[in-house]
Amino acid sequence: MKELAIRAVSGAIYVLLLVGSLYLQNTSIAIIGFFGVLCLAEFSKLIKLKSYIQYVIFVLLYSIFWYLCIYHNDARGSNEAIQILLVITIFVNLILIKDLFTEKKIPLFESKRYIATTFYLSSGFVFMLLIANYRSTFTPLLLLGSFILVWVNDSSAYLVGKNFGKQKLFPSISPKKTVEGFLGGLFFACVSSYFISLYFEGLEFNSWLILAIIVSVLGTFGDLIESKFKRQAGVKDSGVIMPGHGGLLDRLDSVIFAAPFIYLFLRIITYVS
Repeated sequence: MKELAIRAVSGAIYVLLLVGSLYLQNTSIAIIGFFGVLCLAEFSKLIKLKSYIQYVIFVLLYSIFWYLCIYHNDARGSNEAIQILLVITIFVNLILIKDLFTEKKIPLFESKRYIATTFYLSSGFVFMLLIANYRSTFTPLLLLGSFILVWVNDSSAYLVGKNFGKQKLFPSISPKKTVEGFLGGLFFACVSSYFISLYFEGLEFNSWLILAIIVSVLGTFGDLIESKFKRQAGVKDSGVIMPGHGGLLDRLDSVIFAAPFIYLFLRIITYVS
């Protein structure tokens, strides 16, 4: 009971801090960046990267795209820079998905460690920033809606899997995840997308529904990829910053991985509409 209470309090603080920050542009930029540094520290420990170069890269990348998305998002040069980062990030993420389907460990030679910290983790936070400030307009509800979809998906997948799960999804990586849990999370995320569309202006229900599918599928991949990194490192959690939950990366792994795909979808519907 005590552990449940601790888990509830730390989770509530995390949600309130995140949601509260999204109502002020500069605060949201600072909080997303701060969370990024904390997650980078946890991830660097997982992959045994004892360096400060990845932090310098994160600060430069985040600062550059913060400046571009706030002041020059519609400029040709900034638009091309975002597109290049998007293509590289999605390519790296697809390679990480491929690594899930092999029994071998994810290869972590020196250059891949920096590729992962830059284009898997750091880029994820850059795209959260870009989603919250889409097309030079402060659009916090887009990011908040994405987080809500992640939370609904994760909670529903856990409850459905715990009560009805029988067929394992990726037993070698995450023995507790089941196909039934995944489908339950997907279903309830799709249902919640309807209610999000009623209260969050800017996107129609059809768009939120597709986002629910993107978040559920890609978010699950993100969770599994982090689980594989943790299994290779021989640890249960990425950190201890959130009592009862583990590390901050454990809470954000889904949205970190899904963020570039969410941003890609937003660009597609912008240009086809």
